[in-house]
This record gives sequence, structure tokens and C-alpha cells, in this order.
Amino acid sequence: MDARFDYAGNPVGAKAAKHFVSASKVVSDSTLPATTRELVMLRVSQINGCAVCIEQHTKVAAHAGETSVRLNLVAAWREATVFTDAERAALELAEQGTRTADAAGGVTDEAWANAAKHHDEDQLAALTALIAVMNAWNRMNVITRQPATGDFEPGQWG
Repeated sequence: MDARFDYAGNPVGAKAAKHFVSASKVVSDSTLPATTRELVMLRVSQINGCAVCIEQHTKVAAHAGETSVRLNLVAAWREATVFTDAERAALELAEQGTRTADAAGGVTDEAWANAAKHHDEDQLAALTALIAVMNAWNRMNVITRQPATGDFEPGQWG
């Protein structure tokens, strides 16, 4: 599969991507655990079918020490016992926040309360921003058909 468009090579696309990177930096500088961030980014990307992001976040998480068992079970996290209660709450919020069109009312009060039970307000703000930004990255990549090439290396983009 070839990309439809190189948005990074276009001045408008590059400017939009630069803002996404800035928003992502705010999240990475937060106290939301890096493991939780990677699991959420992977799950959102799985839901949206963003191959390039699935490749990237799987490799980044593995490079940071995440196990292949946990990475392989992210798609079935509800039935897996390898995730903490805090990670499970974050994954539920990520799923509901990504599938807002599928559920009347969007994120349920129960999902929010469960996330709030495990994450402080700064972490909730970071988690909310992460879900929103990851959905934006996924949509830009899916719309322009950015392929997963298999050659992504953790750290290649800074």
C-alpha cells in the first residue's frame, strides 16, 4: 500500500503535525505512567485500524520493556488478567472515548469514575488529551493511508 499523500511534506500538513507533536509532549511530560500511555495509544490505534501507529507503539512499548504477552493481549484486555486496575480503567476510557459515535452519550459516568479512582486530575487531563490526540493522529494516517513499513525504530522521531 502506498500513501495517498505525504502530509509531512506539505506545509499545512506539517504545521498540523507539529501541533499534534506539541500536544503529545504535554502528555509525555505528565505523571501518567509511560506504560499506560503506550497501552492506550496501542488500543486506540487498534480500534481505528492505524497500522503505522500500531507498529510504532508496539515497538516503543517493547523497547521500554513491555512484554509481548501484554502487548498481544491489549486487544482483548477485558478477558486478560495481566493488566492492573488502573491500566484497565485507562483502556476502558480510551475505548469509550474513541468509539463516541457508537455509544449514545459518549463516555459513561461509570468509566469516568473508575478512571478517576485510579488517576489524579492531572493524569485524567493527560489521559483525556492522549485519547484525543491519538485519535487525531490515527485519522490523519488512515485518511492518507500511511503504511506500516516494518522499519520503524524507537526514538527515530526524537
